[in-house]
Amino acid sequence: MNSLHLLQALLQRAEGERDNALTALRQAEALEAQAQTQARHLQDYRGEYDQRWVARFQQSGTPELLHCHRGFGQRLDQAIAVQSTNAAQLGNRVQRSRDHLQAREQRVAAVRKLIERRSDELAKITARRDQRSTDEAAQRSHGAALAQAAQSALHN
Repeated sequence: MNSLHLLQALLQRAEGERDNALTALRQAEALEAQAQTQARHLQDYRGEYDQRWVARFQQSGTPELLHCHRGFGQRLDQAIAVQSTNAAQLGNRVQRSRDHLQAREQRVAAVRKLIERRSDELAKITARRDQRSTDEAAQRSHGAALAQAAQSALHN
């Protein structure tokens, strides 16, 4: 029975680790989604910015204005690249978190299977012990009945 208690404690620990891994995965997914959203917003803003400036240049465009537009556009492109890289790194983190969660879930399943096997083994041992006790009691009862029958036959 002591081994079952130890296995139950191991199961609780494994479940706690699995729950922590699940929490980490959810957090990583949220960060990745946030980074992807921000990257999309930057890309959308870049497109809107270009459209606005195309219309502005058609009305009146100066070399200084064009230079300013290009400089800001380059900074936007850099920000988009940084944000896209960040989103990709967070995507890798999500995958590592998924792998870690899967490993924790497999450990929980393995401990549960071990507990199930150990419980089955203990049940079989108990059943054999009970059967042995029943057999011994039946044998004693049968032996006593035979002895009583033999004594009755001698007295007759």
